[in-house]
Amino acid sequence: MKPILTFDLNGTLTDTGALDALFASAFGSAERRREWYMQLIELAMNCTATGQFIEFSKLSEAAIHMLAERYSVSLTQAQSAALTDRIRSLPPFPEVKSALETLRGNGYRLVVLTNSSQRGAELTLESGGIAEYFERVLSVETVQTYKPWPQVYQAAARALGVATSDLMMVAAHNWDTVGAMRAGCRGAFITRPGEVLSPTDPRPEIIARDFLDLAAQLETA
Repeated sequence: MKPILTFDLNGTLTDTGALDALFASAFGSAERRREWYMQLIELAMNCTATGQFIEFSKLSEAAIHMLAERYSVSLTQAQSAALTDRIRSLPPFPEVKSALETLRGNGYRLVVLTNSSQRGAELTLESGGIAEYFERVLSVETVQTYKPWPQVYQAAARALGVATSDLMMVAAHNWDTVGAMRAGCRGAFITRPGEVLSPTDPRPEIIARDFLDLAAQLETA
């Protein structure tokens, strides 16, 4: 049986690099975008480790303000609003739409499993023109904890009426792919720019340079 392809949203389907110009304008360097994202993930993991749940968009805004304080930057209201608005409407990577078309045509079920809110994820997919390809959008809101906690992947399998081994988590983040694999899922890692796997973690069965490569590898597996 073909696995149900379970896609991460931020940084996997959508390109956070679209924020670079805004971060360069606000903070003087596009490199601050990656630092913001790592701060955001740290906040989410801290929530999970301590048994708290704060909505992802609030954590995103907190990470921006922490970055501003760290570098003594006074963000204007317009700059803050521009960053927040763009974060909510990140575009998909260029090859995503055609690859999803191919995967769906090849008989794969496609779902999204994201740390973003349900509504936020749906709006992002709609604005990017790729919402139609997914049968379900699953948010961590239902379990009130963040990936890579095992309960998130287990809850996704329950929602789809399958075992975790029937899911293949597709992500461009080592922590997400490995988290899913350790919860019993199969794993596919997308080597988006700057993203690498850890030598201390199990290797996913597919390592692809982009979604087109993912589709090709799945068909020849």
